[in-house]
Amino acid sequence: MNNEVLLKTLQHAPEEPNQRSLAQQLGFSLGKTNYILKALTEKGFIKAERFANSDNKLAYRYALTADGIQERIRLTEKFIARKKQEYETLTKELEQLKKL
Repeated sequence: MNNEVLLKTLQHAPEEPNQRSLAQQLGFSLGKTNYILKALTEKGFIKAERFANSDNKLAYRYALTADGIQERIRLTEKFIARKKQEYETLTKELEQLKKL
């Protein structure tokens, strides 16, 4: 699993009401989303909590753990650093093209 997939999942999992809507938000199949959520749960980054007020008592929401919050911060920092580097590279290329 790549870092962008993990980051997107950590960003959106707490906001979505179920795996199906999370899968749609992420652009993944339901099976892949389930696989990712299980992996993140095993790593201790998210936990599944039952909805207390749900008619469907099997419904869960996903909450970030303290480790999950730290991982999201770490991945976000890496993402920003990579995008800054890409921006700097593109800026240099643009400046060179303008000189032609």
